[in-house]
Amino acid sequence: MVTGSKELIRDINTHLVLETIINQATISRASTAKHLGLTKATVSAIVQDLINRKLVIEIGSDDTNLGRKPILLSLNKKAGYVVSIDLGVDTISALISDLAGEDCCIKQIKTPKNTLNIVNELIKLIETMNTPADTPYGLVGITIGIHGVTIHNQVSFTPYYNLTGSNLAESLHQHFGVPIYLENEANLSVIGEKTFQYDYSNIANISVHSGIGLGIVINDQLFTGYNGRAGEFGHTIVEIDGRPCPCGNLGCLEQYVSERSLLKDFARLKGEDEMDFETYQKMYEENDPAAVQIMDQFVKYMSVGINNILNAYNPEIVIINSSFTIQFPHVLEKIEQSLRSKMNSYIKIVPSVLRDTSILLGGACVAIKGFLGVNNLKLNNTKYQSPF
Repeated sequence: MVTGSKELIRDINTHLVLETIINQATISRASTAKHLGLTKATVSAIVQDLINRKLVIEIGSDDTNLGRKPILLSLNKKAGYVVSIDLGVDTISALISDLAGEDCCIKQIKTPKNTLNIVNELIKLIETMNTPADTPYGLVGITIGIHGVTIHNQVSFTPYYNLTGSNLAESLHQHFGVPIYLENEANLSVIGEKTFQYDYSNIANISVHSGIGLGIVINDQLFTGYNGRAGEFGHTIVEIDGRPCPCGNLGCLEQYVSERSLLKDFARLKGEDEMDFETYQKMYEENDPAAVQIMDQFVKYMSVGINNILNAYNPEIVIINSSFTIQFPHVLEKIEQSLRSKMNSYIKIVPSVLRDTSILLGGACVAIKGFLGVNNLKLNNTKYQSPF
């Protein structure tokens, strides 16, 4: 039972009605009232207000043989649009979408070596994208995925590029005049996976890129820890007195199993200065001994890391977002075979379907929820494939 001022209660109910309409895709006023335990009069008044604000639209009648056909309601997904950016170490990806995370437009640029001008580069990138016309609210929010630690909408640590003093959120807010959300890329990735693909209450989502991140959902809520550092999976130690890491520790997981480290090790084994993943993929498919050795290294350390995750968080599902598992799905079987303990026998391990778009779609979700004032979004009806 919610108590308080009439205005507060109406505001809470409005958000609940809007959230129900969004997550049900289409629903009538009567069904919304029944679902929420509110009176039909209350729901009708709230719906009319949402229609007046152009956030909800009527889309026709429900197909029923019983009396008068109820009018169905839906989110007006064209009421505004959001921008989501994956600020990667080597590449910056940007996505524009409507309020349902659909009608997406994606653009990529190289991450500038000198990050002192990163704000200007982001402004230029956003302004050169095709923006929807004739939307009542226009741009309503921008999310930036950071490959590092964020807290209170500020960047606190990035191991592989320098964003210290960049003041991204405030600078972009001053230019665009909309809310700016800074979030760890792995957190955005798990939000994207939960919203669009895997609707589980307890999820561990491992992102393997230049580093290794872990997005954690516990009881349907993103878990970030008290200062934003929960999920720094890549900085768990797997080798005592092992390889030095930019975080200051020795033997961190990401020094052995991040894509950057694996390709660096592969290049060393082949006597080359550097190697890209496409070359590695070709040589692994040809059963090259060095490539096989690198894959064994990936399986070994990833299995150790996942075992620790399972025992620490007990998720229902583990999602791995890595080129090594996406391109070689059989690797998941090898990892599962390494986790055949009594503790781990009921865990489901799956590859990411969203791939590189998981961060972007998660960022879109954050901005959409911020604008609409809703806590939970379920947009699982649409299945995405990465365009990259």
